[in-house]
Amino acid sequence: MSRSTRTEHLPAPRTRRRLTAAALAAATAGLTTAALLALNATTASAAPTPAPATGDTRTVSQPSVPTTVCAPLTSGLAMSGRTAGTADETNPPDTARIQAALDKCAQSGSGQVAVKLSAADAGHTAFLTGPLTVHQGEVLLLDSGVTLYGSLNPATYQVSGKPTCGTVATDSGGCKPLITIAGANAGVEAVRSSSGGQGRIDGRGDLDLLGTSTTWWSLATDAKNKGEKQNNPRMIQANSSDNFTLYDIDLVNSPNFHVYYSGNGFTAWGVRIKTPATARNTDGIDPAGATNVTIADSYIQDGDDGIAVKGGSAASKNITVKDSHFYGTHGISIGSETNSGVSNVLFENNTLTGTDSSGNAGGSSNGIRIKSSPANGGTVRQVTYDNTCLTKVKYPLVFDTHYSSGTGSSTPYFTDILVNGVRSTGSVSGATSTFVGLNSTYPLGLTLENVSLDATAYTASYANIGLYNSDITPSGTGVTTSPVSGSGSVPSCSFPAFPGL
Repeated sequence: MSRSTRTEHLPAPRTRRRLTAAALAAATAGLTTAALLALNATTASAAPTPAPATGDTRTVSQPSVPTTVCAPLTSGLAMSGRTAGTADETNPPDTARIQAALDKCAQSGSGQVAVKLSAADAGHTAFLTGPLTVHQGEVLLLDSGVTLYGSLNPATYQVSGKPTCGTVATDSGGCKPLITIAGANAGVEAVRSSSGGQGRIDGRGDLDLLGTSTTWWSLATDAKNKGEKQNNPRMIQANSSDNFTLYDIDLVNSPNFHVYYSGNGFTAWGVRIKTPATARNTDGIDPAGATNVTIADSYIQDGDDGIAVKGGSAASKNITVKDSHFYGTHGISIGSETNSGVSNVLFENNTLTGTDSSGNAGGSSNGIRIKSSPANGGTVRQVTYDNTCLTKVKYPLVFDTHYSSGTGSSTPYFTDILVNGVRSTGSVSGATSTFVGLNSTYPLGLTLENVSLDATAYTASYANIGLYNSDITPSGTGVTTSPVSGSGSVPSCSFPAFPGL
């Protein structure tokens, strides 16, 4: 991928409108009276064409790693493959010294310093740790070729008073994240080598937990089979941490979500997430209660949503996801929690492949997806998907207000949604799209512009849909469609392989 430094100025809103009366008259010349009446009735009831989303209100450029190193740390650990000896696995040897450096280097103002992890030599490139907290103004910086391994001892993650970490139970919340971000102007970053190597964080979700024959990922599968909940640690969680940066870092094999962010100002750039499509509940990046977010130039492979913008306890808005590539995920998504609202989200120039780099398909192979239900619904407004390329997916376009048959008193309402430029190829057998609004009072408000799907089967109800150069024209109970004016064309698509790590 290109590493050139560039500043991104977000596009100004484009003007789209319904066909004028004169244009409509010219287009319908020669139609029968009955056909004209039918067309007029459909056109009259269609939703307005949405104003395109503009996304992050910041001007965002490619980050750079900090030049001031507060605390350099050198590896003293020799790993056998991806595991250490029993004593080191029981009490991860680097937790205390990394945390002491982080505690020492916390900033009180707007400054930023690095706690840098480096190799001692070719045989000592690893650090093994339990949970860490990154404070204000700190960047946890990994040198190229260095791996930070997460503990396989569930006791090191235990949250007091909660279910036992590393078990399946009727409740969750028993595990601390591996890395907690607890202050503004912080980061988790790596030095990128001239050959493309990056520092890495490995959650080891595929390896047996200490003293057991059970992995973090098998716990997730067991929880699903039993109808219970897993107690697995997330990899990185930023709690109300403004101006957080992920840069040129590899995140692999997380036991649960890779990145969960709340706050104002989040940049993820050059991030490579690699976890199999078969690893349950391993979301890539989840902005939740987040404002002003840019996710760019990244490669994301995991066993759940590649991106999941959530608006649960707090609203999410002003979000841009661009120039990124997804593999085997459950989609480029919004939801399912939208109680507090989601607005002004721009997805631009992204590709999605329905299988991971090993050829595994995920449990729900989606492309573009907005999902919620009366159990946790709210308003999702002004969302734009520009120039999206899909291949090998089963559900190309999903707009579902009845996700997982959730019930409750909330109102999932998706409106001012624009899909402009999407192509699907190689869709799997039985591929189908979903266009389902809640009811006649809260219909799906959607525009499909420059759409070419190789599988045009669908389910649709309660939707007002504007169409321009689209090879799919949904119909069904409560569904109306109308022509809109537009420009541009269906994108030409290529799908890059996941880069070697």
